Parts: sequence; structure tokens; C-alpha cells
Amino acid sequence: MKVTVVGAGAVGASCAEYIAIKNFASEVVLLDIKEGYAEGKAMDLMQTASLNGFDTKITGITNDYSKTVNSDICVITSGIPRKPGMTREELIGINAGIVKTVSSSLIKHSPNTIIIVVSNPMDTMAYLVHKTTSLPKSKIIGMGGALDSARFKYRLAEALGGPISDVDGMVLGGHSDTGMIPLTRMATRNGVPVSEFLSADRLNTVKEDTKVGGATLTKLLGTSAWYAPGAAVSSLVQAIACDQKKMFPCSVMLDGEYGLNDICLGVPVILGKNGIEKIVNIELNKAEMDNMKTSAEAVKAVNDLLEL
Repeated sequence: MKVTVVGAGAVGASCAEYIAIKNFASEVVLLDIKEGYAEGKAMDLMQTASLNGFDTKITGITNDYSKTVNSDICVITSGIPRKPGMTREELIGINAGIVKTVSSSLIKHSPNTIIIVVSNPMDTMAYLVHKTTSLPKSKIIGMGGALDSARFKYRLAEALGGPISDVDGMVLGGHSDTGMIPLTRMATRNGVPVSEFLSADRLNTVKEDTKVGGATLTKLLGTSAWYAPGAAVSSLVQAIACDQKKMFPCSVMLDGEYGLNDICLGVPVILGKNGIEKIVNIELNKAEMDNMKTSAEAVKAVNDLLEL
């Protein structure tokens, strides 16, 4: 099992670390355009192997995609964050160029790979990979819902004052502050609806805190988070690599599911050795469906800025 992670920044390196520690992959290739950067991160991580008890080989590479050959799974974290004074169009244009080049380079050396897109705006970048590569839709996955759901469960456990292992919950929709839809109605504590423990006002606070989870961390840290995003990616990679058939919300191409077409949006899927094994249709109420449609409209507006 060979996994390539493109982008050796905080998220990419964290992802490589969690994959290695879980010890299910034979090799993780960490690739970056900055000379020596991925090599340094890989060496630092490999020096933890005896301490953390893993045998996964981590290899650092500077921009040589031939070393990624025959990767089973490829993760794209590369791209730039939005800078002061930069328009959304400029951000999308730059990151679209990066993601397009990276995905085509990966597929050239690993034509049967499964791609997980992390780069932002994530739903739009996943859509771009669909439109500019020949991979089947089951092999292109946007990572957003897994992270957003982890943040949702953190906020639920905090509100309940109980252990996070008691809590289950899911976030659908776009991976943005306004687009994500925490399903408070379906969230449970050991199978009991959380509404049995929390008031409507407290649940609404949990929902709103979840939606701004990334922005809250950026404000505190001065940059984007990396531990939880890296862990979320590693969980998707493990579900695929180990054929676990686990259900995660992921951004996937929809062809009629949830009444939506020609868009990548966060919905529950079953992940296994073939990538997306199944898109799970869950019954949403009118308010939740309205929120899905609103979220989809916002994502489509961003997609329209792509030059395909």
C-alpha cells in the first residue's frame, strides 16, 4: 500500500504522520515544490518511527512525480491560502492551476489511483479534478465533511459534558462557514437523540460554533489548523486502504442524489478499496433539504469562476 501526499506543509505532514503511526501503509511519499522541504519533514518523521512503533517508510521528494509511481491513494493538500487584498477569483485561479497540474502529474504515474482533495475551496477543487481528469467519479473524494463532523462531535461532547466516544453526529453540505449543515436533529449520545439532553438554543450554539470551526482556529493560531485536518484525511485513507466500508460525509460528484446534479457536495458515502463504494441517501426534512440547496447554489457560484 503506497500513499502519496502532495504538499509537505502542516496539513500534509500531519496527514503523513497519522498514516504512518496507524501502520497500515508500506510507504508514504511526501512531495513538495520547495527544495529539500519534504525531505526534511520525512527525515524528521522517520526519526520518530522507533519511538512511535511504526514500520511505514516515509520518503520526501522535491517535485519529482516519477517517485510517486503506482500510488494506491494520492492526497492533494497543495495550494495557497487567501491573502489580504486577494480576490476570491484570484485564489481560485491560482489554486485551480496548482490542483490541475498536480492531479494530472499524479495520474500520469498512477493511472488507477484514488485521489483525495484537501486544497481549498475544496468542493470546487474536487469538481475541477472531475472535469479535468479521466478518473471515474468513485475515485475522486473531497475531504471536508469528515473534518467538519469531527468538529461537530467535539462541540456536542463539550455541550453535553460527556466523553466524545458517546457522541455521534454528521455534517453535510459545502465545506465553508455558511455552506455546512450540522445535522443536530440526527445527532445522538449512545443512540439517544442529543435533543433529550440539550435545549434548542444550546443545540443552535453547537451548530453555529461548528460552522465557524475553521475560522475560529485561524483567528487563534494565525493560520489554518492542521492536526484535525491531517487526522481526518488519514481516516479516509485508512478506510480505503483497509477496505473498511466505513461511512463518512465526503464531497462527491452528485448525479441526481439529494436532487442535485453536476456538483461536488458533502454527503454520506461508504468508503472501501474502490474508493466511493456507495453514496448513502438519508431522508432529510424540508429545512435540511432547503439548506442543502442553498449550500449547493453557493458552491456552484464558486464553480462558475473556474476556467474549464
